[in-house]
Amino acid sequence: MRVLQLGPYPPPHGGVQSNLVALRRFLRKQGIPCAVINITRHRKAEEDEVYYPRNALDLLRLLLRLRYDIIHLHIGGMLTRRLLRLAYVCSIVPGTRSVITFHSGGYPSTVEGRQTQATSLAGFVFRHLDALIGVNPEIMNFFVRLGVRSERMHLIYPHALLEEESGEELPEPLRSFLEGHRPVLISVGLLEPEYQLGLQIDVLERVRRVFPGSGLIIIGSGSLEGELRKNIESKPYGEHILLTGDVPHSMTIDAIRKSHVMLRTTLYDGDAVSVRESLYVGTPVIASDNGMRPASVRLIPKSDGTMLEKAILETLAEKKPPRPPASKDDSNLRAVLDLYRQLLAPGSKR
Repeated sequence: MRVLQLGPYPPPHGGVQSNLVALRRFLRKQGIPCAVINITRHRKAEEDEVYYPRNALDLLRLLLRLRYDIIHLHIGGMLTRRLLRLAYVCSIVPGTRSVITFHSGGYPSTVEGRQTQATSLAGFVFRHLDALIGVNPEIMNFFVRLGVRSERMHLIYPHALLEEESGEELPEPLRSFLEGHRPVLISVGLLEPEYQLGLQIDVLERVRRVFPGSGLIIIGSGSLEGELRKNIESKPYGEHILLTGDVPHSMTIDAIRKSHVMLRTTLYDGDAVSVRESLYVGTPVIASDNGMRPASVRLIPKSDGTMLEKAILETLAEKKPPRPPASKDDSNLRAVLDLYRQLLAPGSKR
């Protein structure tokens, strides 16, 4: 078996990227070759079977040149026509089986998602794929609405809880910021409008009235980076907010472990990997209620700064629970591998 994954390859580091990388590492540990084609504008030097096509034609050439049995496309965010065209191409490449993971947990509830029906381009394309992975029940219902056959739909959550030690000190200024602030709030994700990072920045001012030594770390990159930096610089307490940019995943986990509260404020969201990872290392999570958070997450209404402040203060007043014993859980990755094997089994129909 040879696998080709298409999707966003870090940097930046987000939930989709983390799932793609974790799956690749898992497959390679099983002795299964796994290459990656990055489909974002972020580019690095090509190495270790990670490819960065310059344009659509270059991407098509790679799809036809590389040898693989499974092509697995990861989609997060909005379901654009460009991504749908790519998914259709993946479904018709000769001699392969096509799989898609649709990571955008909140998409079915958006205006665009509610308007997408079986007669749409998305419905036509998704019904041509050999297998579709939904990361939450809402997405599975979305697949049903598009007319996808039940045997082609698979609910597999995106998080894989694997102990990951960096073996290195945290980089500056992250290390000094953690040492110089107590308590520390942390947010990990893309710097995009749907994550309402301005709300977190504003609330820190009120939190510091009760906890004068507190600070906020924001890890990630995205289209709002410049705007957020200006916002932080305009605040009299701006020195107590650290916008780090991208940080290697193992170091991000270490920073979450050393922080006191993880914040996940969103307009829409799926089963966020960062939320699961925070709980795994024992850091309490405050998150906007999307109807699918783990039971131990403290929920707040969307866009509600007052409730965010209240939840932070209540959480900080509690003693941080001891970190649970680390137990490896790669069951979700194994479920994907089992799906691959099912698709390649003798007699399996397209």
